[in-house]
Amino acid sequence: MLIRLLRAHLRPYTRPITLLVLLQLIQTIATLYLPTLNADIIDDGVIKGDTGYILQTGGIMLGVTLAQVVCAVGAVYFGARTAMALGRDMRASVFNQVQSFSAREVGHFGAPSLITRSTNDVQQVQMLVLMTFTLMVSAPIMCVGGIIMALNQDVQLSLLLVAIVPVLGVVIGLIVSRLRPLFRSMQVRIDGINRILREQITGLRVIRAFVKDTHERERFAVANEELTDNAIRVGKLLALMFPLVMMVVNVSSVAVLWFGAHRIDSGGMQIGALTAFLSYLMQILMSVMMATFMFMMVPRAEVCAERIQEVLDTESTVVPPLAPVRELKRAGYLELRGAEFRYPGAESAVLRDVSISARPGETTAIIGSTGSGKTTLLTLIPRLSDTTDGSVLVDGVDVRDLDPVLLAKTVGLVPQKPYLFSGTVASNLRYGNPDATDEELWAALETAQAKDFVEKLPEGLDAPIAQGGTNVSGGQRQRLAIARVLVRRPEIYLFDDSFSALDYATDARLRAALSRETADATVVIVAQRVSTIRDADRIIVLDEGSVVGTGTHHELMDSNETYREIVLSQLTEEEAA
Repeated sequence: MLIRLLRAHLRPYTRPITLLVLLQLIQTIATLYLPTLNADIIDDGVIKGDTGYILQTGGIMLGVTLAQVVCAVGAVYFGARTAMALGRDMRASVFNQVQSFSAREVGHFGAPSLITRSTNDVQQVQMLVLMTFTLMVSAPIMCVGGIIMALNQDVQLSLLLVAIVPVLGVVIGLIVSRLRPLFRSMQVRIDGINRILREQITGLRVIRAFVKDTHERERFAVANEELTDNAIRVGKLLALMFPLVMMVVNVSSVAVLWFGAHRIDSGGMQIGALTAFLSYLMQILMSVMMATFMFMMVPRAEVCAERIQEVLDTESTVVPPLAPVRELKRAGYLELRGAEFRYPGAESAVLRDVSISARPGETTAIIGSTGSGKTTLLTLIPRLSDTTDGSVLVDGVDVRDLDPVLLAKTVGLVPQKPYLFSGTVASNLRYGNPDATDEELWAALETAQAKDFVEKLPEGLDAPIAQGGTNVSGGQRQRLAIARVLVRRPEIYLFDDSFSALDYATDARLRAALSRETADATVVIVAQRVSTIRDADRIIVLDEGSVVGTGTHHELMDSNETYREIVLSQLTEEEAA
């Protein structure tokens, strides 16, 4: 999975990678050539007392060292640029893929996991690529070249490599095989930490209201302890790796000096050759150590690559049409025909055979008990989710055949939990219509009954809004979300329990202003409050995902027991009448 991910994202950078490998090759050859020159200085210069040869060969060594440094700097430069570009591209790919997800896919992964995958997981893969370009590319060249150069110095002494290198490989392999499952577990635990932190930060008021501070600390401490224990187990294995590798390296050095001394004593080898052979042995073992360092990162990066690729391979259930319809009558006629929605693996459908219509110039209300499928029904219209059976039509065209941009312009949704973005009041209101003038913004605010409190803010339209709108009240947040949709001026307005945080007086004024502003549009209101929807032109009653009644308030009071129960749970007989 790691190779597949890298192959897909590194393809545009073939040229800098080729140049990088070439620079690493030149640098490694220069590094391998230096011990041979050093051996020549000892054997042909120092022992023979030839000062001129020492200076001449020393000059060559300086030139080779300079070339080595230049190539190393160039390789690191291109390696770092390519690795950073790879990280940028992977983050963009994950972000774009998540943007295409429907609510179903987002719910499947969960927001904390998606955040971890696009940040921490991408960073792990990026770091592996950086270390590969700066260390790992030269390691195999150094290892193979070192063995060749060592054989060139003394074949018999090189037989030690046959025993040393496999031992080092076995030691590393045993440790790495135990690291991979631990790294997978670590990423899952990081997801858990993120989830708990998000819940505690978002639900801070609830935690304090119910005096659950101690409980939440304990909950975080458990998750933190699990991550710490996992990290400690990883740390122990990593701490064990380096002493073992260094033990093999040092034992190898002693063995080379021991056998090399006997070779020199017997006249089969020169002192300079032994010095060069020892240098090549160190280069071979250091290249293996560099590979060891990489192998420490590979298991975790492989796990992260699998998690990233899982997001990239997940296709949204809301698929853009191949031949989208780009023009509509733009009348605002909405119809659901036999619509059904079922979550994957669920025993029963959330919505079953829902057939309703909403016409321009009318207000259609949807009411029902909690869990009856009201919000799910609304999400089908702007294609936040797609029906599993049946169809949703806007002006006679199935929404699955509409161009997403056209659908977004035609349908405006105020969700049950309105979300404001960090910025200003104006930037949030212009989210749906960037070209809206200040006059249009104020008009929308006035209709949404938000003009008064915005005017009281020192900066007015430029007043700052925190992420999620946490620096304004729930009612203010709802009114700003309503104003944001009014600025867009769609043909179909969908209000998903968007008046729940308003007092009755504000609710009444807002509905009166909306009726004037949306007189020619199609308005669909989901509400729990009977007073909000009793004057609607048509009221649709949902019960356990099915339509059990349609009519006006008075018609349903006389003929529908479900609606009557809902009304009388909020109003007296006299008020209902």
